[in-house]
Amino acid sequence: MELALASSGHCGLAPRRPAARRASRARGPMVRSVLEINKPANTANGAGKVDLAGEVANELKYRLAAPKADTDKLYQSVAWSVHNRLVDAFDKTHEHWNKEDPKHVYYLSAEFLMGRTLTNAVHNMGLQGDYAEALKQFGQTLEGVHGAETDAALGNGGLGRLAACFLDSMATLDLPGWGYGIRYRYGMFRQAIKDGLQVELPDYWLDNGNPWEIRRPETRFNVGFYGKLEGDKWVPGEEVIAEAYDVPIPGYGTKTCSNLRLWDALPLVELDLDAFNAGQYEKAVEQKRKADDIAAVLYPNDATEYGKELRLKQQFFFVSASLQDTIARYLEKHSDLAGLPEKACFQMNDTHPTIAVAELMRLLIDVHGLPYDKAWAITTKSLAYTNHTVMPEALEKWPVAVMQKLLPRHMQLIEQINDAWLASVKDHSASKGAQLQAAKKAEREAAAAAAKEERAKAAAAALEAATTPEEKAAAEAAAKKAEEEAEAALKAILEEDAKVDYVAEVLKSYSIIQENQWNKGEMLVNMAYLAVVGSFAVNGVAAIHSEIIKTDIFPQFVELTPEKFQNKTNGVTLRRWLAYCNPELSALITEALGTDAWVKDATLLAGLKPFAEDAAFRKRWRDVKFAKKAALAKHIKEVTGYEVSTQPLFDVQVKRIHEYKRQFMNAISIIYRYKKIKEMSPEERKKVVPRVCIFGGKAASAYYMAKKIVALVVAIAAKVNNDPEVGDLLKVVFLPNYNVSEAEVIIPAAELSQHISTAGTEASGTSNMKFALNGSFIIGTMDGANIEIGENTGFENLFIFGVQAEEINRLREERKDFKDYDPRWTEALEWVKAGAFGRADYFDDLVASVNDMTRGNDWFLLANDFASYMDAQDEVDKLYRDQEEWTRRSILYTAGNGFFSSDRTIDQYAKEIWSVQPCRQA
Repeated sequence: MELALASSGHCGLAPRRPAARRASRARGPMVRSVLEINKPANTANGAGKVDLAGEVANELKYRLAAPKADTDKLYQSVAWSVHNRLVDAFDKTHEHWNKEDPKHVYYLSAEFLMGRTLTNAVHNMGLQGDYAEALKQFGQTLEGVHGAETDAALGNGGLGRLAACFLDSMATLDLPGWGYGIRYRYGMFRQAIKDGLQVELPDYWLDNGNPWEIRRPETRFNVGFYGKLEGDKWVPGEEVIAEAYDVPIPGYGTKTCSNLRLWDALPLVELDLDAFNAGQYEKAVEQKRKADDIAAVLYPNDATEYGKELRLKQQFFFVSASLQDTIARYLEKHSDLAGLPEKACFQMNDTHPTIAVAELMRLLIDVHGLPYDKAWAITTKSLAYTNHTVMPEALEKWPVAVMQKLLPRHMQLIEQINDAWLASVKDHSASKGAQLQAAKKAEREAAAAAAKEERAKAAAAALEAATTPEEKAAAEAAAKKAEEEAEAALKAILEEDAKVDYVAEVLKSYSIIQENQWNKGEMLVNMAYLAVVGSFAVNGVAAIHSEIIKTDIFPQFVELTPEKFQNKTNGVTLRRWLAYCNPELSALITEALGTDAWVKDATLLAGLKPFAEDAAFRKRWRDVKFAKKAALAKHIKEVTGYEVSTQPLFDVQVKRIHEYKRQFMNAISIIYRYKKIKEMSPEERKKVVPRVCIFGGKAASAYYMAKKIVALVVAIAAKVNNDPEVGDLLKVVFLPNYNVSEAEVIIPAAELSQHISTAGTEASGTSNMKFALNGSFIIGTMDGANIEIGENTGFENLFIFGVQAEEINRLREERKDFKDYDPRWTEALEWVKAGAFGRADYFDDLVASVNDMTRGNDWFLLANDFASYMDAQDEVDKLYRDQEEWTRRSILYTAGNGFFSSDRTIDQYAKEIWSVQPCRQA
């Protein structure tokens, strides 16, 4: 039997590294299940069939020792059987890559929101029918068994789900590439609602084991923290071991099986036995506790000093291990690190991994002995940066004091990088500073000239009005004095301006290290600036976002290197987000198009457009949507106890809870709708378009206002859903613990999806793409990918409202003087303040944040957009009454949005940023 190569790298290669700095790593073959020995492969086309039912039975008996085949044990058995096939595909893929030695992309991300794996894996490998048939012998279905799988809790929202889609597309397009992240033991948290409030609970997603991962105890690297510098040599004060776990990622319709490598943190010494025997029990396990903290929870609360350090620890931990791992594999085949950029591209997914700039420099200089200039040349050719947000809190800025304490060598390198960078732009800054100074001077002189002219006019008027010699003399004296004072004031201003070092001021705008504008004297490392300086490409994730990056976030960098900045509009994988989560609609699409090739070639969806005009097809489309609504209604009943009818419009807003995403505005509109229904006569109620309003999403544990928004929605639901007078005309649902599996139930059932962020604040969004591909209408602002969805679908088919991005800054300045409150807004908020939904005191500052400008600032302009939003909602009701037209346009949504496939996005990244070519097996 031919042994597989070690699958610890892109070419299955073992590292070279100094023994003092790196832990051991075996070079042997991947350990396989005994069931794989001499077993013929089961292929996607059905050749070489094997007894899958027998395999599942063997897993039940020998791996799980299960006395009976209940759903949980069947899931585990099927998963391990699929795992064995993934191992085969993984080995063959990496053996092929080892032979061909192609360039790889390494996707560095703090989040990978993978969701459940079973369905995606068997479908991608073309084995869904085989496993479905095998499970019949156990009286089960594949759909029933997959529900026993727990979501992998490795992400929070769109950032992590995008990363998961990208890995699927990389494998599907046969691109050599890996993901790198952290194996969080508890994820972010499991959200529950208790007494009407969000509570955060540990997410024990690994409790029952994880059949989809392969532990690699032979692949370990040391990662250091704290300590001191002895010249340029860093002596860490604390070290942990990064141990690798691999998660195979199968492509669709291909033999390629890529990898997500996740790092667990282990202590150098698990138990200090001497300390334990001395009764120092806390000290005995101190190293283990510190290591456990690193890989425990996604985004630990950074409100404390230790929380800040832990976040930076996490980021450095996985970046350092990933870079060490990649360099080690490279050196197995190549001796000259100058060639690293020809074989590896590191894509930094947002600012979390951007410490990679300093760490790659450290590894090249301190570990591999390269001079600074050569290390910098390699670094800036190997790293690329994706910006995902314009929100200040997500553009990380680490206090220099924290960086200096935790990573002293990296702070030293960042200062060197910054000094060299500022020196390189000094001439440009001098020119720009001179221009700025001249412009300021001209501006001052123009203002002074205008003032002088006004004074001259006033003096002339005073002279003309004077009737006596005394009055004329007084007017002349006053005019002369005013002129002298004006000239003196201008002279003083120009003298003061002359003292300003405009070059230094310009240089500050380029500096990676900047003063905290909110805390005088505190210096911060701007990680986004570090990423821009240290990478060869910077991209946004939607057309409008990429423009905002250039005009608002990095304009000074664009002046210098405009060619570095690109747009790569996000996409989602059609496999998970249409074909697999909505098999009924998928089957209808395939029947209409006469092929299932659209699952990989999303452009074929455009062929559905003529079917939108076919009444019989529209009925079948509606029937599918109704079936998915029924499934969601059943799920709502199971989770919340609320019963909802399937006849109303299903109106959905599911995403991370944040003020800029404006779930609060949605809630206010629902309050008004509820109040009006209560006031209607029976005849008026007959004209109401009934709605089920569905929310889902987590509020960060330390996000005070977001948690109050959750509480308000839950309170509205409790009031509305228990009001017999309203009945099925309005229901409100908050589904706790929103995750990928929840989305797979919600999105196919949605008829209206809300993407209502303040214009210019949502980088892209990806849930809007998923909803659109499943035929759900969008109500939203001209923000993120909504704009491009409108361009593809037709803006007449979206319910667009609100101010434009270019108006935002002006409107924020004018917000305190805003008086044009819509009566519907005022009426709804007065109800909240009056305690109609309980907790009046608790909701007081939430209401004030958008309605009382002596206490809040309504930064996201809910009041400005509310009237337009309500008008758009009226348009929704109007269209929903015409079900034939509604369905026709729903079909056009699916037909028009094939552009938003992550396959297209990844193909653009590969060609325009990574320079990575497909490496397909024969």
